[in-house]
Amino acid sequence: MDKTGLIALIVGIVLLVLGAFAIWAFLPQVIIAVEGLIGIVVLLAGLMLIIFGILIFKE
Repeated sequence: MDKTGLIALIVGIVLLVLGAFAIWAFLPQVIIAVEGLIGIVVLLAGLMLIIFGILIFKE
């Protein structure tokens, strides 16, 4: 393993630990954010299905 790979591995592990600690420290806010993201994904999926339906209906 070269020096760049080792540095990337160490930085990745440090960021993983910091991210896990931040999620644990702010768990209620993380849950709210995840619920909001799920809502946005459902909204976008519905919008895509509407557009897809309109395109199929026009043919």
